[in-house]
Amino acid sequence: MANVTVVGAQWGDEGKGKIVDWLSNRADVVVRFQGGHNAGHTLVVDGKVYKLALLPSGVVQGKLSVIGNGVVVDPWHLLTEIDKIAEQGVAITPELLVLADNACLILPLHKDLDQAREAASTQKIGTTGRGIGPAYEDKVGRRAIRVADLADPEALKPKIERLLAHHGALRRGLGLPEADGAELFDALMALAPRILAYAQPAWRLLDKAYKDGRRILFEGAQGALLDVDHGTYPFVTSSNTVAGQASAGSGMGPSATGYVLGIVKAYTTRVGEGPFAAELDDEVGKHLSTVGREVGVNTGRARRCGWFDAVLVRQSVAINGIHGVALTKLDVLDGLKTLKICVGYRIGDKVVDYLPAGMRDQRAAQPIYEELEGWSESTAGARSFKDLNANAIKYVRRVEELIGAPVALLSTSPERDDTILMRDPFQG
Repeated sequence: MANVTVVGAQWGDEGKGKIVDWLSNRADVVVRFQGGHNAGHTLVVDGKVYKLALLPSGVVQGKLSVIGNGVVVDPWHLLTEIDKIAEQGVAITPELLVLADNACLILPLHKDLDQAREAASTQKIGTTGRGIGPAYEDKVGRRAIRVADLADPEALKPKIERLLAHHGALRRGLGLPEADGAELFDALMALAPRILAYAQPAWRLLDKAYKDGRRILFEGAQGALLDVDHGTYPFVTSSNTVAGQASAGSGMGPSATGYVLGIVKAYTTRVGEGPFAAELDDEVGKHLSTVGREVGVNTGRARRCGWFDAVLVRQSVAINGIHGVALTKLDVLDGLKTLKICVGYRIGDKVVDYLPAGMRDQRAAQPIYEELEGWSESTAGARSFKDLNANAIKYVRRVEELIGAPVALLSTSPERDDTILMRDPFQG
């Protein structure tokens, strides 16, 4: 298996950025295949912090980076992000970055709609208000503006008219002013030259790279439990976040996506609304939040924290076809005398070992815990498995048993080099 697909196996924020950055050393091409700029990856390289939202993590390594067709792209944000990272010394050129010409765009009207809906809703989903959901709606509704449309102004005008005919009724219902089609057209034309410089058929480039034997790293955003089909619906994102989307969202066949690496935090966090059976609202929860620095990269929102939920991760292993996991933030557990792992749920008079699909059952689920002895020794910065204390090793091994997948990588700090390689994903 020469290629690797990296996905979050919880609710996102598992530390994918560091792991993808670390794996980029072994890859030739890095591909982002879903989501929008609502998900951020933080990379710490030689003490320098890079915060990315749309750009694939490979750009920091100077690796060919592809934004696939499965991503919805805010072109204004993309250009801002390119300029910002350039200020940090990373020049983003068309030779380094490729944007799929069939990717759909996020427009200002999508952001307007997203924010107005959330403000008016009595059941908050907890979206970032950046227009990702409405953009995916237009994609599925076959009225989206795509990257390639920027190269054909005459075809773009009627497409904007059709799009506004749909959005007009929605905006009126939410008390928003009518969108100006001419203004939108002019704004898109103003940025078109810079955006189109990166645009090409990404599937074609990736097909050639694959046939040439180049190693491809597929980078997911968010986590499996935010998947629009398999997550805690309706408190989910608007795209498929599971490993199967790596194929559809890049234009490559499923046989090309290779080894599936699930990123798993040594505890559990989630941002926004929705059920969270293992959530902690006590001193341990504060410890996890404070020591783990649990704040959203791009949103600044505090993350809810709780014990490791083996039920959820075991389910993620199954729906993603995960071959191995990268266990991150083990060092955050340092100093806790007793650790707990959720091994099942009690719902009324029933005990279940999976996350039910029904919203009421998800909310009613009470965690069943298994306790393990914690440790006082520091694991921070460990770069060899033998450097870990006995209880930390027992914790890792018990996690492997409960989720049904081996730990391939173990991360002990945000620094790139503080990573223990137990099994090389690129070797299968």
